[in-house]
Amino acid sequence: MISITVTALVFGVIFLAELPDKTALAGLVLGTRYRASYVFAGVAAAFLLHVVLAVAAGSVLTLLPQQIVHALTGVLFLGGAAMLLLKKDDDEEEVKKPADQSFWKVAGTGFMLILVAEFGDLTQIMTANLAARYDDPVSVGLGAVLGLWAVAGLGIVGGKALMKRVPLRLITQIAALLMLGLGVWSLWEAVSG
Repeated sequence: MISITVTALVFGVIFLAELPDKTALAGLVLGTRYRASYVFAGVAAAFLLHVVLAVAAGSVLTLLPQQIVHALTGVLFLGGAAMLLLKKDDDEEEVKKPADQSFWKVAGTGFMLILVAEFGDLTQIMTANLAARYDDPVSVGLGAVLGLWAVAGLGIVGGKALMKRVPLRLITQIAALLMLGLGVWSLWEAVSG
């Protein structure tokens, strides 16, 4: 039986914790470049896997070596920033049409980015702790997944809406700078933590 109270509580906590996180940025960037439904499918699948792992493992996930996670995330974001800055499109003002990018390629990109970037993240640890506290894995899992999906959807849709008003080149440069900052920050956390 699902507890609406636990589900709603977990949804609120996870949504608010994830909203300012790097995944909203990742969703926004991917949403500006690729078909939103493809991006969401990959991101949603990665979040579902993270929640299943967090709920199954409970508080054990808090023991993972954060330095390795931060270092890997930092390298991933620096690589993403470099790719954005160095990429040369023939027509940079036009988003690639879905026919140019297969579902599996776009969804796979979103899945892998979130899978690596979110492993051991605060919301995953919070989900594990909430699962241990409430001893209601289904309600906690449902609330966490819905909270994460809501943030991802906002980021992806926000990216599409932004594209209608701001040139893609400017969005790409800003996103690259933000990813560069996140990469440096993650590497700093890996070294200092």
